Amino acid sequence: MFVYASFILVVMVVAFVAARWFKLTIELSMFAAALAGAIVHTRSLPLRHIVEGAFTYYDVCLIFITATFFINLLKEAGGIIFMVRSIVSTFHRRRSICLILLTCILLVPGALTGAGAATVLTVGSLVGTVLMCMGVSQTRTLAIIFLCAAMSAAAPPVNLWAMMAAAGSNMPYVGFMLPLLVLTLIGALLSMFMLAGKGAPIDLEKVLQELPEPPQEMSWGRVSIPFVVFFGLVLAGRLWPFHVPILGLPFMFLLASIAVFFISPKKLPILDIAGNTVRSLIPLVGIMIVVGILIQIMALSGARGLISLAVVTLPLGLLYVTLFLILPISEGLLQYAVAPLLGVPLILLFNMKGLNPIIALSAMAVMWPLGDCLPPTAVVGRAAVIELKYTGHYYKDFVKTCAIPAACILLICTLFLIFSNKLSFLIGG
Repeated sequence: MFVYASFILVVMVVAFVAARWFKLTIELSMFAAALAGAIVHTRSLPLRHIVEGAFTYYDVCLIFITATFFINLLKEAGGIIFMVRSIVSTFHRRRSICLILLTCILLVPGALTGAGAATVLTVGSLVGTVLMCMGVSQTRTLAIIFLCAAMSAAAPPVNLWAMMAAAGSNMPYVGFMLPLLVLTLIGALLSMFMLAGKGAPIDLEKVLQELPEPPQEMSWGRVSIPFVVFFGLVLAGRLWPFHVPILGLPFMFLLASIAVFFISPKKLPILDIAGNTVRSLIPLVGIMIVVGILIQIMALSGARGLISLAVVTLPLGLLYVTLFLILPISEGLLQYAVAPLLGVPLILLFNMKGLNPIIALSAMAVMWPLGDCLPPTAVVGRAAVIELKYTGHYYKDFVKTCAIPAACILLICTLFLIFSNKLSFLIGG
């Protein structure tokens, strides 16, 4: 049994490496690995399992499609640029407050969509412009945008790694709000102040000239209405669970999007924005579909059980001293596939050892997105490079600058993991 499962796993790894060698995308490479494993195991093409696997994360895909549509509508309406300009105009003389509020702006898109790329593409260039006008170098600005994008992807309410690992271990996605919020806020603020805490005073006139102009009718009241709608629906479901119908996050984001449509000072091209949103999310939706297929085939062939057994038999001390390297590197290799592949057996192991599984999974879910600047995928890192038109060396300059803040975040997450039982009071969120 172990030999057979190992053989299937080797076949899948070889297929994945071969596909990458022929320069196929990460999505197609994982699909090739799944097909190779399925054909070798069943000696046919198990279409039923492929289709079932493709729909594993259908609900998750709906969440970040509707959430990204909401963010894109708000950006097109001028709400995001209004918030950035208002923060700079009001607090340009108080650097610390300005940096804190800019950090919060960076956290919002990824927190609502579950994708760090959403932060980079919606507010990355705007906040980057402000930071460089504050005397922050281009390399440090890029590192800040990436690290805050990583933290925004891990921030609640939508953390795809935690959702996928929780679903795979039959654990409800409940109680993660405060642990994720604490870790991501600490990580984002730590990154911001380590890399931009010191610099030149803000040249307000220069910043306002370089930032786009929002519609004159836009105001904080208009901007806040869609967020009040969304978070009001979320809180209503928590406060009155037996009286408020279960709407689901996708429908809540659609209702918030309708609110954006009504508060927008200008006419919004809904169909164009929806089309652009779907087109921009095709790679992300594709990888979620392929991850589901890959996990389904690995479970069918026994390869997933082999990996799970290998993980749960590791000494706990060894995991503590290596997990902060294993998780980001595995994210760079397989992206979201690592959550069900490694996250599920790790959660079962930590639960068996008496650790708090929610705090432990929260810590791991913040470690994973830090690997999104590592090869071969480096999706968020490369998106940030393109968005900010970075001219420096990717590894020698950008990744090296990210290393120290990322190491601090990984250390904090590791401590959260080790002392998870003593931090159980955070689950009240």
